[in-house]
Amino acid sequence: MKPGHIIGAAVIASFAVLGGSSFKKSLTPYVGFAEAEQSGRTVQVRGARVPGTDHFDEKTQAFLFDVVDEAGQKMPVVYHGIKPGNFEQAKELVVIGKFQGGAFHSDRLLVKCPSKYQAKKEAGETAPH
Repeated sequence: MKPGHIIGAAVIASFAVLGGSSFKKSLTPYVGFAEAEQSGRTVQVRGARVPGTDHFDEKTQAFLFDVVDEAGQKMPVVYHGIKPGNFEQAKELVVIGKFQGGAFHSDRLLVKCPSKYQAKKEAGETAPH
């Protein structure tokens, strides 16, 4: 094998390893609040919002609300962003962030709302095409 081919293969292999490790670090796993509290790293927690707990804190400029994860653990969430317009209709939320100081601090919030066609489908009607 020529030295140029060996060097080229080594460069390609090192880029593949670097790309793979960067990709692995960018993955954010789904966990419950108990694991989020122990891990200390950025994670995603899926859960249901607790109605009536949401409010905006003027002092910290954060949106605060409670979420119950899939294991049933309730946790206060501090969201550093603008309250989504469809927050009240949300059945499920995904909060992305870290556990810090007794609360889950989220920098990203995904709101999962029921489809406007879901009620029609359950009633036996078909959604428009």
